[in-house]
Amino acid sequence: MQCLKCDKDAVITLQHGALCPSHFLAYFEKKVFKTISKYNLVTSTDRVCVAASGGKDSLTVLYLLKKYAEQHRYPPPQALIINEGIAGYRDGTIKDLELFCNEHNVPLHKKSFKKQFGKDLDEAYPIINSKTKKKPCNICGVWRRYLINKGAKELDATVLATGHNLDDEAQAVMMNIMKANHALLPKLGPKSGTGTHKDFVQRVKPLYFCSEKETRLYTLLKKFKVAYTECPNVVQSYRADVRDVLNQMEEKYPGTKTAVINSFLHISKLYPVQENVNIGSCTICNEPSNKNVCNACTLEGML
Repeated sequence: MQCLKCDKDAVITLQHGALCPSHFLAYFEKKVFKTISKYNLVTSTDRVCVAASGGKDSLTVLYLLKKYAEQHRYPPPQALIINEGIAGYRDGTIKDLELFCNEHNVPLHKKSFKKQFGKDLDEAYPIINSKTKKKPCNICGVWRRYLINKGAKELDATVLATGHNLDDEAQAVMMNIMKANHALLPKLGPKSGTGTHKDFVQRVKPLYFCSEKETRLYTLLKKFKVAYTECPNVVQSYRADVRDVLNQMEEKYPGTKTAVINSFLHISKLYPVQENVNIGSCTICNEPSNKNVCNACTLEGML
């Protein structure tokens, strides 16, 4: 198929037409930069930390935030990776991220479950599961969020950027609706959370309107070294089931995922954002928590 804007061969067909490599790259970057500007994700005074994994999404966010900073003369971003200790998976993505950061002159910082909690996820999961029946993603999610926020604060970051794309966010919206997690819905969006608590670093999602397919193509065309693998534990998650259903709907009815996101953003305007008025501090680690002992320390206490 021919590109909508020139006579070159197209590499992707979007709802508005087909695009060749150069026009797709321009389209993708323009969409990301528009999201940053429209939702005020990053300003000239922000110190940006990117929660990186070495996967396609986080490498794309890191690259484009650095490019955006250079264009606007903003402070450059830093990268933070969490090593969960997942055999056959995380070591490879860490190497990819190290290579990327060296090539693009990005400071890289590391934290690990082993150092913080005493055990890798692979070691901790069987113990915690035997007592709670929690799946690995439940444990990993709690500890990752904890360490990412803690690490970003240690870097004095004012903004924490993640690689969540449109597919991820459509899944999150549907998951919370189907589980009736109404209180979590206001925390979704290009700028996550309310940003009203001093101990939570504001999270932002520059890829919020970019599909997984678009992001994958962007990294291929930019020739980023990335393995395109997914965590082996994801098949056990509730998210994986929701993802599969949405993918089936998208294939049959193109634009489904975008419609989910646009509907959510429209509806979310009708509800006031609740401030974090009940957030205190964990009595063990002193990190923010709405209970005496935070979820991260509760899980650690089971080891």
